[in-house]
Amino acid sequence: MRFFSKTANTHARPNVPVLVQVAALAIIMIRALDVLMILGLLGPQGMMEFVHRSVQTWALTLVFLASLVLVFVEIWCAFSLIKGRNWSRWLYLSTQVIAAVYLWAASLGYGYPELFSIPGESKREILRSLVMQKLPDMLVLCLLFVPAASRRFFRLH
Repeated sequence: MRFFSKTANTHARPNVPVLVQVAALAIIMIRALDVLMILGLLGPQGMMEFVHRSVQTWALTLVFLASLVLVFVEIWCAFSLIKGRNWSRWLYLSTQVIAAVYLWAASLGYGYPELFSIPGESKREILRSLVMQKLPDMLVLCLLFVPAASRRFFRLH
């Protein structure tokens, strides 16, 4: 008879909008594809050389570890988005701003351009490459902030 009994939960939770689900899945897939593409491009030996170069100095090690933490925070945000945590979309926005600002600064020579930079002849070309690289993340942010259903979902939680 448990099948016909009432549930103890009296608060109805709204369903997760499809756009939020797509955004969360896109975050996870973008990061997973990034890792797979880097592995495919560098190969196992190249990855070992990259890690070895990244830990040559304390500053490089800090930048390398910070980039890894940033990826894990982005994936954590994706799982928190499904739960309706409003702070997760703002945290994801801040990770994207931090990553874009650092890539822009490193590409212009303020940092370690040999590891984390975008190649380009001029500032305009670097900016164009940066925008093209960050375009999927900007589209995910649009899915989280622009549609009324997404905003309502985060407001209700």
